[in-house]
This record gives sequence, structure tokens and C-alpha cells, in this order.
Amino acid sequence: MAVYIDETKLEAFVGQVLGDLAACYGGVMVSLGDRLGLYDALAGAGPLTSAEVAERAGCAERYVREWLNSQVAAAYLEYDPDTETYLLPPEHAAVLADRESPTLLIPAFNVPASMWHDEEKAIHAFRTGEGVPWGAHHERLACGIAAFYKNAYGATLVPHWLPALDGVVEQLEAGAKVADIGCGFGHSTVLMAQAFPNSRFYGFDTHEPSIDAARRNVSEAGVADRVTFTTGNATDFAEDGFDLICFFDALHDMGDPVGAARQARAALAEGGTVMLIEPFAADAVEDNAHTIGRLYYSASTVLCTAHAISENGGHALGAQAGEARLAEVFAEAGFSHWRRAAESPFNLVLEARA
Repeated sequence: MAVYIDETKLEAFVGQVLGDLAACYGGVMVSLGDRLGLYDALAGAGPLTSAEVAERAGCAERYVREWLNSQVAAAYLEYDPDTETYLLPPEHAAVLADRESPTLLIPAFNVPASMWHDEEKAIHAFRTGEGVPWGAHHERLACGIAAFYKNAYGATLVPHWLPALDGVVEQLEAGAKVADIGCGFGHSTVLMAQAFPNSRFYGFDTHEPSIDAARRNVSEAGVADRVTFTTGNATDFAEDGFDLICFFDALHDMGDPVGAARQARAALAEGGTVMLIEPFAADAVEDNAHTIGRLYYSASTVLCTAHAISENGGHALGAQAGEARLAEVFAEAGFSHWRRAAESPFNLVLEARA
């Protein structure tokens, strides 16, 4: 049976996929630009020739010139053909070079690098149904995720998300006991400890190298007197009496999210609050058919869902679980209060109380 091909649709789709292929190639260029200091050499410097960029970055000019032209083709840099100079606009520098910028996206390019590196593990998982724990991935994954969230949380956690919770800021200012479950490198814990010196903070994560990194970070931040990091599971951490328990983009990775929520309920002090930060997602697949949904579903396929399966739990929520499924988890765990406290293009901020 002959299949009719709409040539217009075919041509449009070929163009779409070529754009995706160019973006994959471009991701390698972005990573090189970051690791070689090429964006740093361009940032705030005004128009530069390829020789000047190469000298500032300590690289070979011929390679740098080709890289610069790839950035012009991607519209990351501006090019003046009369002077043969390249310019990194300040708006682009905020995304590519400013280490303190809340819009810095450079660290996130480590995630697909890890995904490519670990492709054989993903293939094995697909064919066997087995899981892949976070700790089994290339080290660029944990480092990239931590660095990306450090800036993202820095712009939102203290000024926006915590104030959206009923009465929590007042508790933190007076002196509260706080848990950060799945704390990773501890950047979220450090941000809260810096903002609320009267409170005490406890971070838990199953990944020992992340806990080691968290301890280094808290020491460098000068808040070690009020922060404790421990290797531990979300369903059996020993501490209790918490006024605030936080899950930062972590619950959907857990094999037993109901068990984690139930443990949080048991560990809460009277009147305590759970703050659940999750990737932004609508409840229906068709409503997540956009760029951010594509990012999250892709990462979830080989990272989040794979880790949840590795924990042999009854759930594999995935990064696009949506609020309705998350609410069901907390209702099953015995929570009676639930509301969406805030949201951003990237995250849902959910409040739960027993």
C-alpha cells in the first residue's frame, strides 16, 4: 500500500530536525567556550578580533576563529565584517558568562554531556527494565545539576518561594529546625542558612560524594555552625521535630515518594510545613508539549525515572508528574492541607501540612 508523503510537511520536518542537530553540535561549542574561558574572554570586553580573544583565553587563534564563527552562526555573538571583530552582548553574557547571574545556563550543558556518555546504560535500562541510580552517571551530571540550581535557587528561594508559604519566614527568623531532603551539593541548604542565622539546618542525601561536596560548600560559605549534612534515605532519616521540610526537585526521583512523604509527616513538629519544589508541569501530556516540557521529559527518561526504578519502589513519577499526581502522593501519606503556593516557568512551589 502506497503511503502519501506531503512534501511540504516533509520539508518542514527535515528543517526542524536539522535545527535540533545543529543545536546538538552547538552544545559542544558552548561547553568548549565555557571550559576554555572563551566566553569569559569576551564578556565585557567590547568588540574583539579572533587574535585578541585567543590571547585573552590562552588558546590557539585558528581554533578560536572557527569557534567564534560557530557562535556567530548560532546568534550567540555579533560580528562586524568591516573590523572582523566579535562581540558578546551583555544580555548574552548574563546567560553564558556571569557566574552569579540567575539566568546562567552554562552549567546545564553538562547534563546532556552525561546523557551521551551514559547512553549504553540507558539502552540497557530500556531493554531490561532495570534502573540507573544517579550515582552511576558520569560526574558531569551531579556537578552540572548542582551548579545550575545554585543560581536558579539563589534568585528565587529566599526572596520568593519561602515568603509564599504561610508563616514560614517568621518561624525561620525566630529560629526553626529545617530539613533539606535530597540536598545534593547543599546549595539550597546554604542559601537558607545564610538568610536565617537563628535556624538550624539538616541536609540528607543518599549520594556520599554529594554529601562530601555539600560539607565543603557549607564550610566555604561560613555557615557550618548551623548546618549538618548526613548520608541518609528519604524514608528513614533519624531526625524529627522539623518546622520545615524541603524537597528541592527531588521527590519525583524517589522510588517510594509516598514513603518519603509519610516519613516527612512523621518528622514534622506540630504545625510544621513541607515545601515541595518540583519541575513545572501540567497534568496532561498534551499541555506539556513545549520547550521546557521537552527538556524535562528527556531528562526524566534517562535520569529521574531511571533513578526511581533503581530504588525498587512502587512509583516512578518522572519529572513531569504534575500537581494532581503529587497531591495524590501527599494525600496517601496522610496530609490534609495542600496548595500551590507559587510557580515559575521552571518550577511548582507546593505547600503541605498534616
